[in-house]
Amino acid sequence: MGGQRSAGTAILAAYRLGGRAYAKAFSLLISGAFGSFGARTVLQPPVRLSGEKRIAVGSDVFVGAGSWLQVLAGDGHAIALEIGDGTSIAGACVLSAASSVRLGRSVLLARNVYISDHIHAYEEPDHPVLDQGVAKVASVEIGDGAWLGQNVVVCPGVRIGRGAVVGANSVVVDDVPDRSLAVGAPARIVRTFADVPEVVS
Repeated sequence: MGGQRSAGTAILAAYRLGGRAYAKAFSLLISGAFGSFGARTVLQPPVRLSGEKRIAVGSDVFVGAGSWLQVLAGDGHAIALEIGDGTSIAGACVLSAASSVRLGRSVLLARNVYISDHIHAYEEPDHPVLDQGVAKVASVEIGDGAWLGQNVVVCPGVRIGRGAVVGANSVVVDDVPDRSLAVGAPARIVRTFADVPEVVS
């Protein structure tokens, strides 16, 4: 039994080491395709990417497997999706920008978070929604040190403040002030925190 446990432990260690090495190598190889890509940043495959020339990723960022980083096709070369230094994005998250989605430094996203600065247009009932383009384009900002729980949806035009927390399964349609806790669908403020130190670079 002890031998099997030791073998299992060794196999898991090799699996983890191999996975980390693969993710780091993948990230290094694709880094030049981005608008900017910081040191020690890891995008864990599989990851879906589009419009990467208009995506800026800071240093020491982690993006978990199954995530989707997207900038919609459009004119210009300005950065539309920005991820700040030290941010950690768990797997299966979607960040989609038509104009401007900005995550500050040391932001924490749990699994399945969806952040978008646009919605699908749907005003023409005789046409598939898929063919109607986008509507309600409005910038989104997530402040330094914020934490978004699992399955959170952030809608266009929202600012989530520094050090703010959004509870799991919440749908954020209005701004969340700095150092506040918001929960629900639609999310509402249920608590404010005492002074939270600013994230320093």
